[in-house]
This record gives sequence, C-alpha cells and structure tokens, in this order.
Amino acid sequence: MDILIKPVVTEKMERLTDKLNQYGFIVDKRANKLQIKKAIEELYGVTVDSVNTMRYAGKVKSRYTRTGVLVGRTNSYKKAIVTLKEGDKIDFYSNI
Repeated sequence: MDILIKPVVTEKMERLTDKLNQYGFIVDKRANKLQIKKAIEELYGVTVDSVNTMRYAGKVKSRYTRTGVLVGRTNSYKKAIVTLKEGDKIDFYSNI
C-alpha cells in the first residue's frame, strides 16, 4: 500500500507551513496516523511531531449539456496535516 499520494500545495497550506511548520498530504484512505508518520519520516528524513487526519466524502456533480443532464461524482479522499519538529523543513521544490 502506497501511503502518501501527493502533497497539498495551496496558499492556505503555505501559510500554515510558514506559521506553524505544518504540511498537508493526500494519503491513502486506509492509512492510520502511525503509518503516515512513519512514511513521512522515512521519505523526507524529518521528525514528525503530530499527525491530524480528515476524511472528505465525494460530492455529486452535475452539468447541463445539449443532450441532457450528466451526473457524476468526485472521489472521496483522506488528508493529513503533519506538524514537524521545530527546525525541520520539507522542500517540495528541490527536485525541480
């Protein structure tokens, strides 16, 4: 099971990173906090202080076309907010 799917890089997460040293990740829905902590510490070589998780349910979306209404659904996902130990940082842009 691949635990970390992708980092969340938004303006709101950038503010949390600057103020509180917190980073956001989209993670596997079946992963628990201990698995997330271990995966981040191994991948980035940092010390994780705490992990907060939240589950988002998929939403029903519809759009109106010439042929009628198309109804679809967005995927549900799990997001983890990870607080790092003071002095640790994750640089997402180092490989660019």
